[in-house]
Amino acid sequence: MQVILPPGWPRPKGYANGVVAQGRMLFIAGMIGWDAQGVFHSDDFAAQARQALENIVAVLREAGGRPEHIVRMTWYVTDKREYMAAGREIGQAYRELIGVYNAAMTAVEVKALLEHRAKVEIEATAVLPD
Repeated sequence: MQVILPPGWPRPKGYANGVVAQGRMLFIAGMIGWDAQGVFHSDDFAAQARQALENIVAVLREAGGRPEHIVRMTWYVTDKREYMAAGREIGQAYRELIGVYNAAMTAVEVKALLEHRAKVEIEATAVLPD
């Protein structure tokens, strides 16, 4: 995987502007903050984000991948203020579960998610080595 940073651009914090990778592509559906049985254990934003990341890692492992194979993530959040306020805890969970890898990322505030209690939904794309 190669992180792309045009000359003169400041290095983004916590993500990459672009990523080049070669291998088998894995598209991971939006994961929310419930466990494998579809049960929410918290209404806390950071706790739901951690669970969504754990769910992504579980799908990656099932496909033979690892967190460093993630090349893109899209975060859908229901409240950008709540997301920003939980930044420290989200960052800690990300470092523990995903690492310090540089995926291209987008975060979007949405009115609501389809699951009533969900506060965050994260999609991921990974490129697994051939």
